[in-house]
Amino acid sequence: MTTTPLPARTAEAAPCCDEFARLSRRGLLTGGAALGATAVVGSAVITAATASAASAAAGKADSVLVVLSLRGAADGLSLVVPYSDPAYYRARPRIAIPKSTLLATDGTFGLHPELRPLLPLWTSGELAAVHATGLPAPNRSHFAAMEAIEDADPGSERRQGWLNRLVGQIPGSSPLQGFNLGGGVVPTSLFGPNPVMAAGDVDGVRFAGDDEWDEGGRLRSLHTLWDGQRGALGTAMRSAFDSVSDFEPVKATADNRTARSYPNSELGRALSQVARIVRGDVGVGVVTVDQGAWDMHTDVGTLEWGAMRRNAADLAASIAAFFTDLGSQRSKVTLVAFSEFGRRVAENDSWGLDHGYGNVMLLAGAGVKGGRYYGTMRPLEDGLDSDVAVTTDYRSVLSEVVTTRLGASRASVFPGFQPEDVGVMSSL
Repeated sequence: MTTTPLPARTAEAAPCCDEFARLSRRGLLTGGAALGATAVVGSAVITAATASAASAAAGKADSVLVVLSLRGAADGLSLVVPYSDPAYYRARPRIAIPKSTLLATDGTFGLHPELRPLLPLWTSGELAAVHATGLPAPNRSHFAAMEAIEDADPGSERRQGWLNRLVGQIPGSSPLQGFNLGGGVVPTSLFGPNPVMAAGDVDGVRFAGDDEWDEGGRLRSLHTLWDGQRGALGTAMRSAFDSVSDFEPVKATADNRTARSYPNSELGRALSQVARIVRGDVGVGVVTVDQGAWDMHTDVGTLEWGAMRRNAADLAASIAAFFTDLGSQRSKVTLVAFSEFGRRVAENDSWGLDHGYGNVMLLAGAGVKGGRYYGTMRPLEDGLDSDVAVTTDYRSVLSEVVTTRLGASRASVFPGFQPEDVGVMSSL
């Protein structure tokens, strides 16, 4: 392999888009709370947007969907490389992945070499990729695209995400059915009238001050205050009481982060917590988690250095450790990873890639017809503004997941949408 000189740079690149710099956790939390009733439980948040959503005791989940959002617009052409198209190499003379290093090649596509930890899933038929997926129309704004892809109901004025609609299809209405692992902020995909929970970690699901020194006094006071209250906030608080109680078996499970070789990264720590939730088997049917830092306008790099190498390695090692950690619960978990949009075909002058359109989706676990690539990619163009054309609406992929794995109504989860047959999922 030829050694590529590294460009001069003095520090790691900061996020390039002003949208990321302007966003604050406080702003997101305030926006979410203004649209519904939110109960804060220690470091956890339970959101119930309407008073009609009553709490129910948690039960066991037959299937679990884990949605991994690659925030910042991951470059699908680096993760799953269309190496048979010469335009790919013409457009990326410095950052293209050499064909000789690719994994799981099929004559058209190959995996980035840093995805090697995922090869056992690929060879066992539990990992697949669908290329050239995305929104119906280009949207190069990170947060407008996130909103659109997580709402998944174009033209509707109703504030409800597709996962909240999915939770509404699962019998019962416990907040445990929908869970966001990531700092207590409910993403757009989970927001809506059906109650859900968000927390930064498993041990954060508790009432602040309810500890061994309090002897239950704070919890008794909260029950006195809220048990008889009506309205959305009272509903949210009663959901919080039930959920904290139901979550105790999860908190009793071990954190196998070290034993299962999770990376010491935000994604590794988050997926180790998701594994605890799934192993606790208390009725969680949908979990969301994020991996950030995919907005690579600069320093995408090569196989020797750069942000793509680091992020791809973290992604692969975290997912591989997660599926190992699931143990006996592995056979019911399906993971879908995707991003708000892709990157341009051509590299820019900063060893990076600017906002694009079409992208790749990765699916792993139960029900996935893996070990192959899906989707149709049109021949690439190598001009400065060339995009990956979207040939498969991302909702077609998700429709197969929610109907085959969770038995949900496609029309209810994705209103007005007529999916095409992708064929990536098998029936239960």
